[in-house]
Amino acid sequence: MTETEFDERISTILDAIETCADHWYEKLDVDVDTKREANVLSLLFDNKVPVVINSQAPMQELWVAAPSGGFHYRFDGQHWKDTRGGPDLHEALTEIFSDACGQPVRLELSV
Repeated sequence: MTETEFDERISTILDAIETCADHWYEKLDVDVDTKREANVLSLLFDNKVPVVINSQAPMQELWVAAPSGGFHYRFDGQHWKDTRGGPDLHEALTEIFSDACGQPVRLELSV
């Protein structure tokens, strides 16, 4: 994948996460402060749980830092796979965000 394609994929994912956070506030009364600088998205949930998602363009990876740990994801042509064999990005973020919200949340990502 070219650097441009990688950046477009990352931007789409970060946009989707921001949109979901807005919906969680509207539908579930879950307050999430989001701050985006280039390809770094920081989320701070109302219970002070931080999650940071950022791209690592030279390695074509997406990194996630959460209370449960640090995770690296690489696109395999269809899915963002954990480089250490954990769950795919969508599954991992759904779990991380649900834990941070204190209730199940729905995450819509298109890769």
